[in-house]
Amino acid sequence: MLIVGGGLAGLACAIRLHDAGAKPTIFEASDAVGGRVRTDLVDGFLLDRGFQVYLDAYPEAGNLLDKTSLDLRPFKPGALVYQGGRMLRVMDVFRTPRHLVTSALAPIGSFADKLRVALLKWRLSGVSIQDIATHEDMSTELYLQRAGFSTRMIDVFFRSFYGGIFLERELRTSSRMFEFTFKMFSQGSATLPACGMGEIPRQLNMRLPCGTVRLGAQVTDIHSHGVTLKSGETIAGDAVVVATDASSAALLLPKMNLPEPAWRSVTCLYFAAARSPLNEAIIALNGTGSGLVNNVCVPSDLASDYAPPGQSLISVSVLGIPNLTDMQSLVLKELESWFGSEVQEWRHLRTEQIKRALPEQAPGLRNSGAGFRKHAGILVCGDHLWSASIEGAIISGQRTANAILHSS
Repeated sequence: MLIVGGGLAGLACAIRLHDAGAKPTIFEASDAVGGRVRTDLVDGFLLDRGFQVYLDAYPEAGNLLDKTSLDLRPFKPGALVYQGGRMLRVMDVFRTPRHLVTSALAPIGSFADKLRVALLKWRLSGVSIQDIATHEDMSTELYLQRAGFSTRMIDVFFRSFYGGIFLERELRTSSRMFEFTFKMFSQGSATLPACGMGEIPRQLNMRLPCGTVRLGAQVTDIHSHGVTLKSGETIAGDAVVVATDASSAALLLPKMNLPEPAWRSVTCLYFAAARSPLNEAIIALNGTGSGLVNNVCVPSDLASDYAPPGQSLISVSVLGIPNLTDMQSLVLKELESWFGSEVQEWRHLRTEQIKRALPEQAPGLRNSGAGFRKHAGILVCGDHLWSASIEGAIISGQRTANAILHSS
């Protein structure tokens, strides 16, 4: 069993095959597993490849992962919203009732808007993920408008909060994806593994026998019973799975006419600071409707291993990849109004420009239904064939493995 790509889908596929007694081999072109979920060590800081979170309510991912060993550290259920020159606190009052008054009175939408959030939370709690997939699909913006949310609530809160999730502020993403993520946020927490997001693929890789994953093994040609590497080596197998991102799969399999999705991009700037500007495990959002910054968080406020002792790691997300030579200084100038002149003392660690951060998830964009595609004996899996999420990648990989096992 040959698997091209060592991201979450490929790892999940290999684990299911291995547990059933098969002997999969993963060919990963880069120097580590994880795909778009990676963590690098830079000057003693743990830098995830862009700001990412793990939603601990994911059902299939939760069944596959040892969440206790990941030592998941939760964000507080809510957010700080920078608007009108000050930070406003909006919390899930069902889980943090002490913030009931401040959240209700925060000038972010009306009191009726906050009741509508509670109503939506209650309604989706009784709906299964499978049922959500059958709901009428539309843009998230239209969905929120139909649900009665005010323009202010949509513009100030939803565009910034879901901008960090969907990597777009227009809220053009499928309402089914919105319902799915809203349900996951309502049932659990957004978390970070104590030692970085890269611990998720590392843990999955540890479940496979030594030698299952071949790193630095770039596949250049694929046929139904084998692959050819850039080195010229040809390897035969009973089944071939392509578990790369959608664009790479389309290049590897031109005869399959796979649709190549549009991609959403993000720029993540990391800074080191003597102290945290937030001092709590919470996300700060830009509710002004202008500026470069979408959201700010301090991973070391959740998990101290993200930064060396006595220092804080600050993550700043900018949607897209703006063509600006002075982005770093512009971001710091913008954040000076949020946190004061101390931001000018922050030390820049790295700027990650991630062109293929998330595949477009437009309304009406149908996945394969099965979670994978098959053509001429070759199977294709990945989050682009289920939902653009950690959960979607794992479901797709597992279903692909099940298909192989059932056909053998």
